[in-house]
Amino acid sequence: MKTIILNQRKERDELLSRPYLTRRNSQDADTLLSSHLIKLITGPRRVGKSTQALLMLRNKNFAYLNFDIQPLLDAWDANLVMRMLDDVYPGYEYILLDEVQNLDAWDLWVSELYRLGKNLVITGSNAKMLSSEMATVLTGKYLQVEMLPFSLEEFFDWNKIDLKALKPEQQTDASVLTDDYMRNGGYPEVVASRQLTRSYLDTLFDSIVWKDVAKRHNVRNITDLNNLAMYLVSNFCNPVTANDLTEELGFASVNTTKKFMDYLHEPYLFYFLPRYNNKLKLMKKAPRKVYVVDNGFVAAKAFALSENLGRLMENQVFIELIRRGYDTDKTMFYYRSRNDKEVDFVLRKGPHVERLVQVCYDMSSPKTEKREVDSLVECAGELKCDNLVIVTNNDERTIEKDGYKINVIPISKF
Repeated sequence: MKTIILNQRKERDELLSRPYLTRRNSQDADTLLSSHLIKLITGPRRVGKSTQALLMLRNKNFAYLNFDIQPLLDAWDANLVMRMLDDVYPGYEYILLDEVQNLDAWDLWVSELYRLGKNLVITGSNAKMLSSEMATVLTGKYLQVEMLPFSLEEFFDWNKIDLKALKPEQQTDASVLTDDYMRNGGYPEVVASRQLTRSYLDTLFDSIVWKDVAKRHNVRNITDLNNLAMYLVSNFCNPVTANDLTEELGFASVNTTKKFMDYLHEPYLFYFLPRYNNKLKLMKKAPRKVYVVDNGFVAAKAFALSENLGRLMENQVFIELIRRGYDTDKTMFYYRSRNDKEVDFVLRKGPHVERLVQVCYDMSSPKTEKREVDSLVECAGELKCDNLVIVTNNDERTIEKDGYKINVIPISKF
């Protein structure tokens, strides 16, 4: 065990020696570390959770355990591990537990460490950590930091351009970068090596399906699980129901489909957006729209016969809203009016609808503009909301219709 922990210390020190892009985060690291609560950093695999944790703890005396390495799991002995940490990291102030969800009954062990007064930073690639496992054993004992692939702003940071202070001579480069980000996404590993995007994300997608879903849940029919994942990534931004998916893919039961959909959401691979309705029962019955955590997965895996820039932009806006803290259970929905007009995103604050967001890549055609504006205005009337936005590729102006003022803004400013 001591050898394993010493090897992990070398790994930790090597990681700390590398240069990193500082991610934009609303939470101050020192404020987080000064809290006795568990610091939980969650998000999809390979988005930089471990890096974020290391940067938070840089220049601090901290112990490190990486649970994504099998020898540690195979040799696991909690009491022995704690004794070895004292040997390898004398006087440590914090413990970083990386990908801790791979350890059986991890939540009980973490709860015990918390009771012993250990100051813990935890990373994990599973949304379930925040539902059943974290909620039952660790209620009220943790602070959450959720991470996603690079935002557009962080992608510009990487390319040494300030998105919010563009100079006239940077406009062309900015357009190229925005288009690149929309097509290839923001996974940290590939923003510097775009030629690797498809092969890297193809492998990562398969790894999430096999390792984070099939293995974790002991899924026997991996072919069906994989077929569902491929169908969802190819039909991103479209409404789906478990019943239709069961019939379309020839699955044994609707319950299996629902279970697989939940499994694929757990590692932050897919999100399912409900249709807004004041009656919860009707909302649960309506189709949900499917979104994928990064546009790069679409480029790598989707069966796309033609390029759909509109859907790519809609997916990008959805993930940006998730990044801002909107929630597909409580504060973000899509909506269809009584006349079947649709608005892409209904953003709610408490009981009130605070904003409607429509996404349209290109509104240069008068027919397209009329369709999008009419849909937005009709939905605004039914939902009693006058904060209206249309996100486009590069159009910027104000449209007035039926007493409503609609802000049209480019994706880079949104």
